[in-house]
Amino acid sequence: MTAQTKGRILVVDDEKNTRDGLRQSLEPLGYNVSLAADAQEAIEALKSGGVDLMLTDLRMPGADGLELIKMSQKVSPETQVIMLTAYGTVETAVEAMKQGAYDYLTKPVNLGELESRVEHALMNTRLRAENVMLRERIHKTYGFEKILGNSAAMKRVFETIRQVAPTKATVHIVGESGTGKELIANAIHNVSPRKDGAFIAVHCAALSKSLLESELFGHEKGAFTGAVASKPGRFERADGGTLFLDEVSQIDPDIQVKLLRFLEEWEFERVGGIKTIKVDVRLITATNSPLGELVKAGRFREDLFYRLNVVTIKIPPLRERKEDIPILVNAFLAEFSMENKKPVHGISPEALEALVRYDWPGNVRELRNVLESLVVLCPGDAIELAQFPPNIRKPAKEKEVVASAQQVPDEAARILVPAGTSLQEAERLLIQESLRDNNNNISKTARVLNISRRTLHRKLNEYNIKVGPREASGHRRPAENRR
Repeated sequence: MTAQTKGRILVVDDEKNTRDGLRQSLEPLGYNVSLAADAQEAIEALKSGGVDLMLTDLRMPGADGLELIKMSQKVSPETQVIMLTAYGTVETAVEAMKQGAYDYLTKPVNLGELESRVEHALMNTRLRAENVMLRERIHKTYGFEKILGNSAAMKRVFETIRQVAPTKATVHIVGESGTGKELIANAIHNVSPRKDGAFIAVHCAALSKSLLESELFGHEKGAFTGAVASKPGRFERADGGTLFLDEVSQIDPDIQVKLLRFLEEWEFERVGGIKTIKVDVRLITATNSPLGELVKAGRFREDLFYRLNVVTIKIPPLRERKEDIPILVNAFLAEFSMENKKPVHGISPEALEALVRYDWPGNVRELRNVLESLVVLCPGDAIELAQFPPNIRKPAKEKEVVASAQQVPDEAARILVPAGTSLQEAERLLIQESLRDNNNNISKTARVLNISRRTLHRKLNEYNIKVGPREASGHRRPAENRR
């Protein structure tokens, strides 16, 4: 669209009076209107570029309107299309929308209706262009493949991906549900020398022992009831590419043995087969919790653990990287507003603050689902706090953490810690408040916390806590002011 006009519209109709009439109706509204008598002329006009919206008749000599829509998608996919026809049927409308039309109007055209539909179509064009630019800018500045983040934790994840991707090293990804473990695995594959090979994902927890074994290693005809034909497994299908095993901790011990042997020799036999098959596969695994804990509990083979744990990538939960939430919100708003053809351009400061305040137990997946719902149901052009469900709209509840009487003086204050705070963060807050409560006296603070001075110094270094000078008066702050 040029700065001088509201947009360039191409009118395609074999009837001259219709073409001229539409031009006379649209040009006074500020649109630059060009005309075409058939599909061939229309395609030539589209090839020249700059057409924001095409109004096309359905019945025309030669290629009809539906065929023109198909051709326009190849020549100028960014151009919106409104179908005009005197032969209005539900079937035609559905077919036009399937081919990529934005809207559908019947002849004789109501000019007021046409004006409204044209405005909406061009607004959608602008929104799509803006969203594409926004998404490109966000991903260029903050992203890696489809993963977004500008926090220190995510920058470490991105750097590890860059380092490990060119190698064949087995990678283990640890992260809570919804943090994007499969996205990380996909990113490693897509920037590796294997990017032209297959990326095969297997969700181990969703398959029974016998089915998982067959899925991974394949089976021969007659290997078990129902095996009416030989079938290659996921390892064979991933040859030359990457195999991603999600929730690898759920694999049965017998299959763990076969997996260990594969990682030692890079070969296996199908279920019921005797032929040894050798493949070139990059293995990436993932779990919700560290595999080392399962090894200690006797639920996972230690030798297999060391084979899988060559490089570990830990994805932080969203509540530990809240500075990334505004970036994710902007990206999801752009994605869903374009996907749903809704001009939702932004979010109010109060609404964004509520999203940042919420702890997101479902992590990025939950945030994404919430934003999609908000965009679909948004009554205006911006997300407002009133749209939020109560659990997100209300401030996070706080839980009181009260030190025991043996540890602190009787007059000690309560320390309020927000629900969902990590253990490390709670410990840091407790140390800081105890230092303040004891006038920055290291010895007294260590006694109150029931730890040695050496341990306290180690904790201070670990949490980068600076100890200020003691107050000369020795006065303590009122308990109700300490948070």
